[in-house]
Amino acid sequence: MFCVQCVSESSIGVVENCGQFSGTVTPGMNIIAWPCSSVVGTLSLRIQQMTVKVETKTKDNVFIEVVVSVQFRVVKEKAMEAFYKLTDPRSQIMSYVFDSVRSTCPKLELDEAFASKEEVAQGVKEHLSLEMNAFGYEIVQTLVTDLIPDAKVKQSMNEINANRRLKEAAQHKAEAEKVMLVKAAEADAESKYLSGTGVAKQRKAIMAGLQESVKDFQSSVTGTAATDVMTLLMMTQYFDMLHSVGTQSKTTCVFTPSSDGSSNVRDSMMQARAART
Repeated sequence: MFCVQCVSESSIGVVENCGQFSGTVTPGMNIIAWPCSSVVGTLSLRIQQMTVKVETKTKDNVFIEVVVSVQFRVVKEKAMEAFYKLTDPRSQIMSYVFDSVRSTCPKLELDEAFASKEEVAQGVKEHLSLEMNAFGYEIVQTLVTDLIPDAKVKQSMNEINANRRLKEAAQHKAEAEKVMLVKAAEADAESKYLSGTGVAKQRKAIMAGLQESVKDFQSSVTGTAATDVMTLLMMTQYFDMLHSVGTQSKTTCVFTPSSDGSSNVRDSMMQARAART
């Protein structure tokens, strides 16, 4: 007697003949000799995924939770091994993931574990592929999707990073202030140098002018001594000074000598400055 058995797409049916494995049937309608032969089960050929969370310890004694995603599928040519050798393939895969992660992470410090996620995932894949191939399963990919340290450890790591960035910011700020101070000092020195050069040139020009004036005055007025000419020039500058001081808006009072001579010009200027302050 024959019987029709239908198998879904992306699956294979496992056929037994009098209780013994005889082969597999493909997706679609299949005719088997019942009751001697029967389809006792099916295996999905789709890629399956499972997520495993492993708690382990790093080399620097920090407990972390490693989240591993494993993608696997049944090897069609090894359907008998996949169907008969394992009753719970997911539990078996989980055990191998635990074993692989807990043998790898204790060799790494916390920072190294974060930086070596791909190496950890590759190690898990190689271990699983070697073991699960004998049971008719192919490990397509393994991914370490997350590393979760303890909340206190995470907070301390954030504080360390924050303090390091604050230190760098303070160093950059100090460097900027140093550059500003140096540039200001250089500008002030250059300004004073130029100012001094200008004053020196001004005084040189004044001396040359005074010398020329004395010569011209002596040549024009017969019998005039150089001291007479200098006295006259000092008086002229004295009156120019009085005019300049008198035109200042903040001037309160000016003390001038009662005599007409020029001997008290310096004292008068000192008194005028004292009155202004």
